[in-house]
Amino acid sequence: MITEQKQELASLYALGALPADEARAFEAELRADAELGELVRSLQNATDMLALSSAQTVPPPGLKARVLARIAPPTAAPAKPAAPRVPGFLFHGAQDEKGWKELPISGAWIKLLSLDSDRGYAVLMGRLEAGVRYPPHTHAGGEELYIVTGDQHIGDRRLGPGDFHHADAGTAHGENYSMEGCTLIAVLPAEHELVQFAMA
Repeated sequence: MITEQKQELASLYALGALPADEARAFEAELRADAELGELVRSLQNATDMLALSSAQTVPPPGLKARVLARIAPPTAAPAKPAAPRVPGFLFHGAQDEKGWKELPISGAWIKLLSLDSDRGYAVLMGRLEAGVRYPPHTHAGGEELYIVTGDQHIGDRRLGPGDFHHADAGTAHGENYSMEGCTLIAVLPAEHELVQFAMA
């Protein structure tokens, strides 16, 4: 039986309103209690449906540029030149923390792995911490996602390691979230705002 206190915590967790330390403690309870996990999933689905049912408004012209300008990192001192690399090859080590940038969504990170300007696409690595919720969005171009570790919930689907998701241009997602935290690979159009953010 789920107590009133746990129901309240489940509601706050589903809305992303629990402080980080309380959310971590609650996630430990979720892993041990299937009934509580089912309640949280139903609450998260309800909030996703609520978000999808609200009227979509078109942002004013120039808003995106103003937001990106405000969140751009401060200009740093020029970096030391990188070690020379063999033309035609690029490597990223699994433990290399260089290049990660935290999005305006706390606990959501991206890293540019490669960019092919001629063919118009980029490969990013993404990381969501446990409990992070990514807001509803519309896909300006086709997107590919491959889950490397953890879980990502898209609508009523749970994706785990080895799972793949494609979205056509013009499609929309409700809020995505991860209960355990996840790492993923994304292939996006080169002009995508996440690619531009990663390059800034």
